[in-house]
Amino acid sequence: MSRKLKKREKKSVHLIAHLNPKSPITEQYRLIRNNLHFSSVDKDIHSIVVTSPEPSDGKSTTSANLAIVLSQKGKKVLLVDVDLRKPTVHYAFNVSNIDGLTSVLTRDISLDQAIIKTSVPNLDILTCGPIPPNPSELLDSKAMELVMEEVKGSYDYVVFDTPPLLVVTDAQILANKCDGVVMVVASGKTKRDRAIRAKELIEKANAHLLGVVVNGVESKQGTYYGEYS
Repeated sequence: MSRKLKKREKKSVHLIAHLNPKSPITEQYRLIRNNLHFSSVDKDIHSIVVTSPEPSDGKSTTSANLAIVLSQKGKKVLLVDVDLRKPTVHYAFNVSNIDGLTSVLTRDISLDQAIIKTSVPNLDILTCGPIPPNPSELLDSKAMELVMEEVKGSYDYVVFDTPPLLVVTDAQILANKCDGVVMVVASGKTKRDRAIRAKELIEKANAHLLGVVVNGVESKQGTYYGEYS
């Protein structure tokens, strides 16, 4: 299924893992993927929430590129845009957002109709859809639980791109319904106390923090990438 966007607006999400798979930055995303694999020794990791303490920390770029490197291992992957206030996945993949997750939750279209195949092998996406007046209520609904169960049963990995933790409760709502959480912080931007507060919110949700990705770390080659700890 293809829903092309006629006029794409500029967004900062860069699909470097697909466009430049041999770059040092892509290698860092592969390192994150490998660390997630090692995290699954005691518990299978198939559904992953990617979030951040605050806006502009790089969580949407991390979500998209993590989904890409997971798919590059031959795994069937779904990237879901659950940032129902400021969605970005449709911009990154240059597709329409007329229909999406919210359309499924309100029973306007089926899940199969909403999922879009991308040009990246093994990677599908589910865009946000029309921005609703009640994002938190939708994400905490029985309908959302049913959608999550269905996609978890159909894909090897499901990556949920969620809003920042310190802005709204949406990420917390989904965190304890998934196998783990990856938190993205921005080097030189994210304050230590804000990162600690975000971590506490993850723990309060009884969710499993898989690790922290630090965006904007300068390498010896002068390029910028994320580190995982």
